[in-house]
Amino acid sequence: MIDLSVIILTHNESLHIERCIKSLQQVTDKIFIVDSFSTDKTVAIATSLGAVVVQNPWVSYAFQFNFGIENNPFKTAWLMRMDADEYITPELAQELKHSLNNTKPEITGFYVKRRVYFMNQWIKRGSYYPIWLLRVWRGGIGTCEELWMDEHIKLDHGQTAQLQHDIVDHNLNNLTWWTQKHNNYAIREVIDLLNIKYNFGDKPTVTPDFWGNQEQRTRYLKIKYAGLPLFTRPFIYFLYRFFIKLGFLDGKKGLIWHFLQGFWYRFLVDAKIFEVYQRAGKNKEDIIKHFRTEYGKDLANPNQSGRV
Repeated sequence: MIDLSVIILTHNESLHIERCIKSLQQVTDKIFIVDSFSTDKTVAIATSLGAVVVQNPWVSYAFQFNFGIENNPFKTAWLMRMDADEYITPELAQELKHSLNNTKPEITGFYVKRRVYFMNQWIKRGSYYPIWLLRVWRGGIGTCEELWMDEHIKLDHGQTAQLQHDIVDHNLNNLTWWTQKHNNYAIREVIDLLNIKYNFGDKPTVTPDFWGNQEQRTRYLKIKYAGLPLFTRPFIYFLYRFFIKLGFLDGKKGLIWHFLQGFWYRFLVDAKIFEVYQRAGKNKEDIIKHFRTEYGKDLANPNQSGRV
């Protein structure tokens, strides 16, 4: 075992949580779960496997995860972020054991590759592999960005390194669940894109930089994407992923994935932004008022809003 604790957020994850915890037990027995009052067997399964579980009302992902960091009962040298529908490969487990025990003091975080499965197929193309994410960092120096969407871990200082093996993101729910989830995600994406334009709240984030790390490049590209015309950008993004980045080589399941995630979802986001403009106009204060009335969301402070 290594001096590592893992934080997982859950809500009705009985389909995935056992697989996730058992994969992590290759490297640590210090697993801390912040559950937002699941109504299935998530808590029972997790506790039976030795995880420490606390329940906390959902406000936002960043609020919940930072709650997990602040209340983590394991005072370990390293922390790791995992989603319940993810698991680590045996190769990554071995690499973690070696790397965390032998890393230089100036290294304060590690990037890990995420491998996404959809309909039980690894999505290898369309810029979807590898996706580098900061998932492991030294305790006391990392927090989650207070954003509505695409929240990343932000380190106070230090250098980062890359691990060479994968976290696997393999959700076992059906396509109806997936589309409903992304419909809810679309509201958060709308707020995030509007926030880039209107700056609803001055929150610390990673510095946008095309030549920087994965998070910096993602934030830079998202800002550029937000400046493109509504309804044009989903077409551009899909064509880029499917043809230029060879997404078509992922076959029929890849077509479904790249179309739904790279076009349908992005088009839905634009349609929702269009609806906001139709109902509230393009004045910043009117948009803030619209979201407060329509969704009960304080756009300047995700930590004061309910589950989306």
